[in-house]
Amino acid sequence: MDFEKLVPLMRRLAIEAGERILEIYNSDEFEVRTKSDESPVTVADETADALISAGLREAFPEVTLVTEEQAASHGLKAETFLIVDPLDGTREFVQRRGDFTVNIAYVEKGRPLRGVVYAPAKERLFITAADGQSYEETGPFDLNRPGEWTRISVSTPDNAALMVVASKSHRDQATDDYIRKYAVKDSKSAGSSLKFCLVATGEADLYPRLGRTMEWDTAAGHAVLSGAGGEVVRFDTHEPLHYGKEGYANPFFIACAPGVDLKSV
Repeated sequence: MDFEKLVPLMRRLAIEAGERILEIYNSDEFEVRTKSDESPVTVADETADALISAGLREAFPEVTLVTEEQAASHGLKAETFLIVDPLDGTREFVQRRGDFTVNIAYVEKGRPLRGVVYAPAKERLFITAADGQSYEETGPFDLNRPGEWTRISVSTPDNAALMVVASKSHRDQATDDYIRKYAVKDSKSAGSSLKFCLVATGEADLYPRLGRTMEWDTAAGHAVLSGAGGEVVRFDTHEPLHYGKEGYANPFFIACAPGVDLKSV
């Protein structure tokens, strides 16, 4: 893969999709429908998906593309693929809470190597550069000319005073019970893949997810966290989380800074 070509393209498509999403987000009203899995979908999801998919397919027609909004792609099998969630955090979008992102990632041999996470309403953009290091870009966000990139890296965690982030829309008793196994200094909630990015910047040490996710939900955030020195492991075995699984479904997982003393169930 030509990362010098891929990374600027992912960035541009994410920003362009974010602009379209914000137009709908800031409109007086928009229709919300329910998909077969009971999750919500809006015209913003579909508009962003069409834009990103067209851009990726034009530039990399030989690379398999998996995207949340195209059910036919969920049956594809490949070792190397691009994976997209055009609007991660649709519930936050619908409730106008701002914690939604555009996620685009590249996976090779089970590992998300490059990714971009753009939160247009929060004006935060996180990206893995061509060299694999992760950065946060400072806006305003020009489509073709990057702003200032600041290198990000995970914290050095204090296991006696951990900073924890958990899901805003999907937090449950099991998650709270697990978090109580740790000595927690502070706990916050966030939507979408922003949780990975908060660990990547050192704003949190630990993000446990005891709930259903799909690979398009996590791949871009995982790539950003990896490029910042962090890790994502299975909740049950603490082994690295891999991609390209059957149906692109994830097991429960934990995202963290190295050095966190991970607890068993």
